[in-house]
Amino acid sequence: MNLLRTASPHWLYATRLASPATLGAIFFGLISLSAHAAHTRARLVLATETARPGETVMAAVHLHMEPGWHTYWKNPGASGTASDINWQLPKGVSAGEIQWPVPEKLPDTNATTYIYEGDVFLLVPLKLAGNLSPGPLELKAKVAWLECETKCIPAAADVRGTLTVGNETKPSKEAGEIADWQKKLPKSGAGLSARAWWEKAATDDLRPLLLEWDSTNAVSETDFYPYASEQFEVQAETQRIPGDAGKIRLRTLVKKFHGDWPKRVSGVLIQQTAGERSAYEVDLPVGTPSSSTGTVASANPDAGVVAPSLWKMLLYALVGGLILNVMPCVLPVIALKILGFVRQASDNPGRVRVLGIIYSLGVLVSFLVLAGLVIGVKAAGHRAGWGMQFSSPQFLVVLTVLVTLVALNLFGLFDVNLSGDVMGAAGSLASKHGAAGAFFNGVLATILATPCTAPFLGAALGFAFAQNAAVIVLMFLTVGLGLALPYLILSSQPAWLKFLPKPGVWMEKFKIAMGFPMLATAIWLFSLLPIHYGERSWWLALFLVILAMAVWVFGEFVQRSRARRGLGLAFALVLLIGGYVTIIEGKLQWRSSQPPNLSKNKSDHAPKGIAWQPWSPEAVAAARAEGRPVLIDFTAGWCLTCNTIVKPALENAAVRKKIEETNAQPLLADYTLYSENIGNELDRLGRAGVPLVVVYPKDPGKPPVVYDVVTAGTLLNALTAATQ
Repeated sequence: MNLLRTASPHWLYATRLASPATLGAIFFGLISLSAHAAHTRARLVLATETARPGETVMAAVHLHMEPGWHTYWKNPGASGTASDINWQLPKGVSAGEIQWPVPEKLPDTNATTYIYEGDVFLLVPLKLAGNLSPGPLELKAKVAWLECETKCIPAAADVRGTLTVGNETKPSKEAGEIADWQKKLPKSGAGLSARAWWEKAATDDLRPLLLEWDSTNAVSETDFYPYASEQFEVQAETQRIPGDAGKIRLRTLVKKFHGDWPKRVSGVLIQQTAGERSAYEVDLPVGTPSSSTGTVASANPDAGVVAPSLWKMLLYALVGGLILNVMPCVLPVIALKILGFVRQASDNPGRVRVLGIIYSLGVLVSFLVLAGLVIGVKAAGHRAGWGMQFSSPQFLVVLTVLVTLVALNLFGLFDVNLSGDVMGAAGSLASKHGAAGAFFNGVLATILATPCTAPFLGAALGFAFAQNAAVIVLMFLTVGLGLALPYLILSSQPAWLKFLPKPGVWMEKFKIAMGFPMLATAIWLFSLLPIHYGERSWWLALFLVILAMAVWVFGEFVQRSRARRGLGLAFALVLLIGGYVTIIEGKLQWRSSQPPNLSKNKSDHAPKGIAWQPWSPEAVAAARAEGRPVLIDFTAGWCLTCNTIVKPALENAAVRKKIEETNAQPLLADYTLYSENIGNELDRLGRAGVPLVVVYPKDPGKPPVVYDVVTAGTLLNALTAATQ
């Protein structure tokens, strides 16, 4: 039964014109008619055997093929059929898209295909709802595949597994195998500066396409594994041709079935370096022969993602770190640092230099920890992004409590006392002006800076996240140096401090006044929690009130030497422990968030007065096919820059009118919670996080323009240029 190997070219062409539903019916009909012993065994494996509600569990369908047999990739090639997984999942569990490991290429005189031999893990993330009850869940799926040797046979199997929902996460015995296969997924190609353009005009239904990307190492073999399309086919044969220094250039042919020539091509770039094969996933606009473009352009001078150099990106990182000092996220900490300089200039000017260095060390150590977090996330096979921790509800709860403690300390409810209990130490560090206070101010400045990006910083971090561990560490330390540099310079020149006001009673008033912006920061952090916890978030507000009472009792009756200090300490501990157990654990249930409803929450931070539609590559393609410019706002509820700078610019009356006049399609890419699709698009655009505004011209042949600096003026100019 040689169904596909012996199929005629006319039959293969007909299958490409048939709809997916028709092909699926034929394929599964053949499965039902075939009765044979499968040469491939399938089983379901899970990375964890116990998981908490709200978590994402990596599952995999393990296909084991007998020697000489193979199955197919997501794009099988000139013949074959991709494997399919049809899930039957309990309520509260949803499956993501299949993540396909890089296949092998099987050249053939008649039909080149992309295959798996021996073993393959088809990886699928399973999202658990936050309201799942503890207990076992039975996970089932129907897996169908085409297995081929000299003949091809359709086959299918039912697979199942059990996942326990509990209060902790426990890895399974297959966790190591799944982690190994995650490493075989293609990496992001954002840092390759890849581009695609037509080499020349078409000949009948064939047209030569050139692909080019950066490579600093000696590459022995290169290839391109394309993704499939119903309108065209990127043919499997590629030819490496001479390119510029440090560039790899391939030529391939595109065969058009119907419609226009494609405006984008996507797939996996392959390169063999020193015996190691690397694979990078790309989605590229296709330029014209005259422009030879297809890369993403940038609205900032020299801020594009075309052939970025390390030295240029390091400069961007330093400048971006400097600009972070004036972003709204960091301003409360800066005010406290200035207050510390005033105090030290009076008490002990010679010590200012040491404290400036310690503050800088606090910043650099914090950025080093962030770099380690990014490296760890990437090593685990996940996407890392700037400010990614603000998508974690547990992180938000802890940070809200910490910042509230800092504000209460500034208000004077309890004093600086590092020898006191943990509750007092956490809040008091922010206003302490010794070595510990300087270091903690550096840590706090870094934490509060992470939901902000600045001009130049987005491009620098986008470049860094696509590099190896050493470059990531170097880039993060450079950003940290930029953030700390003003204070490092000022502290190294104590004579300059004479321009600061003299210390006096005003300092205590100023410290109390700084408690208000810190309290505003706590309120802002609290406003992010309903996305994760819904109405349960208000229980945290009650806990913060109890926390304030506990620290007041601690400061008033324990630290200030009033009578009955033991009773005061006991009462404060009862309030604190009782509030945590009853409210944080019992009512808020902070360890498990509920499923987010972004359609409900989107209106809270989407710019008003604009008819936003959800962003997707399909929405962009549909609008451009209609000849409309496209305006995309990459934003997040936790991004202060998005809400204080970009949002007002978009809500400007002239901008809204211009959107209507140009018939631009506004699309909102909401990154408040982690979105793999949006994360991949940010990678493709060479950016590590939000905010970001992208404008696509109405001419489908022109590349998009990326805006890191957004004002009403730049938006008006961008929309005008997009219609020309």
